[in-house]
Amino acid sequence: MKHVILLLAILSLTLSALGQATKSATSAPQAPPPPPATIASTVDREISTIEKEIVDAAEAMPEDKFNFSPESLNLPGANYKGVRTFALQVKHVAASNYALFAPLTGDKFPADFLGGNGPENLKTKADIMKFLKDSFALGHKAADTLTTENMLQLPESSKSPRLYRATFAAAHAFDHYGQMVEYLRMNGIVPPASAP
Repeated sequence: MKHVILLLAILSLTLSALGQATKSATSAPQAPPPPPATIASTVDREISTIEKEIVDAAEAMPEDKFNFSPESLNLPGANYKGVRTFALQVKHVAASNYALFAPLTGDKFPADFLGGNGPENLKTKADIMKFLKDSFALGHKAADTLTTENMLQLPESSKSPRLYRATFAAAHAFDHYGQMVEYLRMNGIVPPASAP
């Protein structure tokens, strides 16, 4: 009989504690639900994803190897003649970002960005990194302009809809990210995204 009374007392205390926990859990302030996804937020997320990959990879390459090209390895049977250096890969992504995003924001595309490799005067890693980061800032600004009403409109002087330009910029950057990863690995550097 003592065991039954003891079990009933334990059960009663447990149920009482559970009731208090449930009561305090339901009365605790709940985090607001995330805002609904929009065209702008979805494209911005895509831009943020590739921005992190590219910027981290570019930061990982030491400045003294920023002008590395696989052409310098003289690999038997390989044909890397004339391929872009690592620095030119980064500058190309940035210049292309400007070319693709500027029509969406109305920003003027600087003439010295033409040709796909960006301004000739950018030589240091710091200058190239600033150019790259600024190009992604323009990408976020461009994504913010997208709405369901305008996403299929052609921006001024463009044959491609606004949504295509924004998403193609991310796809293009991913292509060059793959090349940057190979350049890092050729120099014994594990790309940050692959690091343990």
